[in-house]
Amino acid sequence: MLDRTQRTRRRIFAAVAAIAAVVVLAGCGDSSGPDNDQNALQPHGPYAKKILDLTRPFFWIAVVIGIGVTFATIYVALRFRVKPGEERAPVQVHGNTVLEVSWTIVPALILAVMAVPTVATIFDLAKKPTDPRTIHITVKAHQWWWEFDYEGQGKKNVVTANEMHIPVGVPVELSLKGPDPCTTANCYNNGVIHSFWIPELNGKKDVVPGRTQFLKLLAAKPGTYLGQCAEYCGLSHADMRMRVIAQSADDYAAWQRSQFDVKPQAELLKGVHAVDYKCGNCHSFEAGKAGAVAPNLTKLADRTAFAGDIYRMNYDNLWKWIYDAPGRKPLGPLVDSMPAFKDQGMTEAQAQEIACFLLKNTATNPQPVPGCPS
Repeated sequence: MLDRTQRTRRRIFAAVAAIAAVVVLAGCGDSSGPDNDQNALQPHGPYAKKILDLTRPFFWIAVVIGIGVTFATIYVALRFRVKPGEERAPVQVHGNTVLEVSWTIVPALILAVMAVPTVATIFDLAKKPTDPRTIHITVKAHQWWWEFDYEGQGKKNVVTANEMHIPVGVPVELSLKGPDPCTTANCYNNGVIHSFWIPELNGKKDVVPGRTQFLKLLAAKPGTYLGQCAEYCGLSHADMRMRVIAQSADDYAAWQRSQFDVKPQAELLKGVHAVDYKCGNCHSFEAGKAGAVAPNLTKLADRTAFAGDIYRMNYDNLWKWIYDAPGRKPLGPLVDSMPAFKDQGMTEAQAQEIACFLLKNTATNPQPVPGCPS
């Protein structure tokens, strides 16, 4: 009897310790808590709020059912457990019409009730905005970065990467486009599914090759709202991030104007090592023009971060990225990925020169850059 009691206590202690460890470890991640900037439980727009308002009552229904099932299981396990030396078979309920109908009908009714507001919310979120101020942005998913093409913003389109600027209180309609469908047996770049998600502004939407999906955003107040790809898409899936910067109408208009205040590409690149390493073959230095396979660099210095929004925009991070991008972010065997220029003869001094050029010449309001010649 003593051995059995000790074994029981040890099992209980082990279970409690395991639960405590899970709770402690869950609280150790830097992505936990209400201030992680990707929190669907803190909506900052009407669309995200609709989703939260829908899920909140369902959560409490699930809590009630979960608690009921747990306590019923514990009660039955204790009340009808077999005592030492007792031999008996449990009473069978097979063929009990009342029970079988009950545990079929009750869950079906619960799901039917939950389906009504769910379907209504889905259709509501799928409606395209009718506000004449609506901004239309084409979002293109690449491995592993996001391209934003603003339609009809001035004389040309505004094309940028990883950072989307929007005015507060104005609907934004996104046309989400993935890569071309895969047509070869060893296809790697194409045929990859991504998923666009800014949790504080709306739910996620898959970006499927060969299709155009639609999603709308609306920010209730100024701020920076972080998001990322929510569908595994390769080595750097976790580093395929983006941010939405919601601004006042005046600030947004100023940002919009700044995107076209640039020098011609030929003048911009004159005498810079970026020409030697053919950066312009993949990137574009022209306002409103998408790069061949890489982000537009017209206003790179104005962005908060780069490389899929994982590195802060500063001199030290930028020159190291130029020098050895694959060493700073897993890129895999992608034909069109940023190469390791250190293996192509580039020196650290040349990488630093290109970084200084980008930080000074692509900034709307150039400022002294620590580490760069004045």
